Amino acid sequence: MAVDSSSGSRSVRFGAFEVDLRAGELRKSGVRIKLQGQPFEILVMLLESPGELVTRDSLRERLWPTDTFVDFDHGVNSAINRLREALGDSADNPRFVETVPRRGYRFIAPLDSLPPSKAAGSPPTVPATQQIAEPTSAPVAAIPPARRTKTFVLVSVVVIALLAGLGLVAVREGLFARRSAIHIQSLAVLPLVNLSRDADQDYFADGMTEALTTDLGKIRALRVISRTSVMKYKATRETLPEIARELNVDALVEGTVARSGNHLRITANLVQAAPEEHLWSESYESELGDVLTVQGEVAQAVAREIQIKLTPEEQKLLSGARPLNPKAHDEYLRDRYSCGEETHNGLDLSVQYFQLAIKEDPNEPLPYAGLADCYAVFALAGDLFAGDMTPKDVLPKARDAALKALQLDDGLAEAHTALAAVDMILDWNWLGAEREFKRAIAINPNYSPAHVWYAHYLVAMGRSDEGIAEAKRALDLDPFSDFTNDLATWALYFARRDDLYFEASRRYIEFSQRAPWAYYNGGLIYENRGHGAKAIEEILKAEEQFGMTPERLAELRKAYQQAGEKGYWQKTLAFSREVSRRPRQPGTASGYGWLDFAQDGDLAAVLIRLGDFKAAFELLEKAYKNHSYALVYLRVDPYWDAVRSDPRFKDLVRRVGLPE
Repeated sequence: MAVDSSSGSRSVRFGAFEVDLRAGELRKSGVRIKLQGQPFEILVMLLESPGELVTRDSLRERLWPTDTFVDFDHGVNSAINRLREALGDSADNPRFVETVPRRGYRFIAPLDSLPPSKAAGSPPTVPATQQIAEPTSAPVAAIPPARRTKTFVLVSVVVIALLAGLGLVAVREGLFARRSAIHIQSLAVLPLVNLSRDADQDYFADGMTEALTTDLGKIRALRVISRTSVMKYKATRETLPEIARELNVDALVEGTVARSGNHLRITANLVQAAPEEHLWSESYESELGDVLTVQGEVAQAVAREIQIKLTPEEQKLLSGARPLNPKAHDEYLRDRYSCGEETHNGLDLSVQYFQLAIKEDPNEPLPYAGLADCYAVFALAGDLFAGDMTPKDVLPKARDAALKALQLDDGLAEAHTALAAVDMILDWNWLGAEREFKRAIAINPNYSPAHVWYAHYLVAMGRSDEGIAEAKRALDLDPFSDFTNDLATWALYFARRDDLYFEASRRYIEFSQRAPWAYYNGGLIYENRGHGAKAIEEILKAEEQFGMTPERLAELRKAYQQAGEKGYWQKTLAFSREVSRRPRQPGTASGYGWLDFAQDGDLAAVLIRLGDFKAAFELLEKAYKNHSYALVYLRVDPYWDAVRSDPRFKDLVRRVGLPE
């Protein structure tokens, strides 16, 4: 029995479902199922030709006009997924909607005719919220015909007025009250729950969390909290409103990921925080190779629900998905985040996984971007005593990886950020660095590493107010990330805003179990203020968290007790000579604390403290050849205050090309 939506036929039933064509509703066992727009229209088209192929071209002609700016393939896939979700159907084992690969779809369930009471022309079912219960207590007395007519008219008028009033209220509440209450400008994607039977698949759910966060972050009108900050809520007992308050967001996205081989089932829910209200939910089924498409569809669905109009550029970024190599993507996700730990072991491990992913699929851009990101962090965290880890040696690798990633996909904010870091530290190409930072932020305004790196650039250029604003923006997007807090507070130190530095570092120390740089830079501030004892106390706290052995910590304390600050820094310099004779093996720490991260410029500053300017400038020349990151901050770092008037220092600033 085919359905003719233009004839008198108004309803059709299949299984437990009933479609009311006049009301535009789908019901299951009498209960209305939410299905509107294109998914409902596709169902109608399928019911019009049961058992016959409905081609994708016919769907396009009827439901996607040629002047509509939308990716049809993504749109129809999403609509079919929503239809199957409403019917409880499966693409692998369909009961209702069968996919004919690359051609279209077919409705395969038998259609039932309806009883006479449900036939064409019968009045539509009144929603349960508008039904009026009939009185059952006492019989109604007979009414004379004349009065019966008047009574009927009067009752009809009252009922119509009542129903109209109820309808108006419903319209107002349904279309205006709820929508006007939605005022979402910020959200966070909570860690997606791994529903796979294999607990080892947690890395994949975490990767999906990051990917969805990245896609939503491309929407400029939204503030989206970074994955590194939301991961603290994995398996948390905190309520959604409590999480929203801590992150200072209006809404939360939560969901699940179930993976069986290369097949995925993803659910996503959007919840408004205050007042707490479930706004939207959807399920998606996909093969792993098409996961980027699904991520873009979820991001666009969230934007629609919270009434954000995407720009053409955002549409392009969210719908320009490419197929993935499943095995290469797995390698990419397995240790994507260790390079943000700023530890040698984490950096080494991440580089290995990215290289495996590249070997698996040399044409996938994400591993190249991740590799570039890690190599850029190496420029800050790498020491001089590990052979090939000087900025001069490692940053060309970052540049090559970033350029390859951008050759494959120019829309990767992380690759542009890494390239900007190379321009800034290796090439001293200040204009090029700013151009790349701005490009990264334009692609993803919510990518916190771009903001915090850009903060360093701006402060180094002497544009402190702009740099402070970028540092605050990074902390706003990523409040619980060690990497973001380290670099943001460091930028505040370079900007010489001690008040802001201590405010931010206190907050950092409160939530982090390991915050050595917060103590170290705080010690430098106390040193600049002339509070030597307090400075050494804070720096020793840092050394302990950096991993210095108890024996060496005891030696530093003894040196300070015997010869004050000068004795402390002399012992530090002696330790640096020991380290230089004992190269660190990849993936290990030396047990010398801060010296694991020190470069030539840092040791030059130790020599300046000790008054040995000749040796200090010899090390600064070595730093110049190795492109130590310390040279970026020559204009602003208090390290160099004692030698700013020295002609040798002025010449160094000139050669680095920093603005006067």
